[in-house]
Amino acid sequence: MTHDTTTLDLGPQARVLARLAEGVGDARLADPTPCPDMAVRNLLGHLTGLSIAFRDAARKDLGATTDTSPEATVPDIGPGWREELPKVLGELAEAWRAPQAWSGMTRAGGVDLPGEVAGAVVADELVIHGWDLARATGQQYEPDPAALQVAHGLLAASAEEPDRDAGMFGPVVPVPDDAPLLDRAVGLSGRDPGWTRPAQ
Repeated sequence: MTHDTTTLDLGPQARVLARLAEGVGDARLADPTPCPDMAVRNLLGHLTGLSIAFRDAARKDLGATTDTSPEATVPDIGPGWREELPKVLGELAEAWRAPQAWSGMTRAGGVDLPGEVAGAVVADELVIHGWDLARATGQQYEPDPAALQVAHGLLAASAEEPDRDAGMFGPVVPVPDDAPLLDRAVGLSGRDPGWTRPAQ
């Protein structure tokens, strides 16, 4: 992990995600996504939950929000999700602007990890799930370049770990070396960059 991560502003990527969420029509909420077993509404619920968890992880405000494994339940959205998601995305970005968020230890998803690693993990979550949401809802997607670099670095490092397929990522999907960085990151996350929505 390079020290450069500590200068990453999650604000631009959080705004990209908020715009994508705003573009999701109610008729799309039940549509499939590249995440197995998750419809669009579940993905949006996951994004809301992880934004809260990693906001609190940045603040070192550890408790129920940071102790719960993301696998514990299938997430869903509440009735006020259109207001809640952009709000918590903004709070997430603001919390990670504090230099102390990137130092010391914290916890997210029930896992203790260094602050700088947690920051890289949330950048990865926002970048990859942004792609998931855009693909599932037929929207254009251009992630924040700095967040994409951090996400790719984390995914490339995790691809070398022997037990990685048992963790949060699926098996690596091979992608050509000269493919765009986003496609390579998506492949490293266990997704097929060519995934498209099933015909309606």
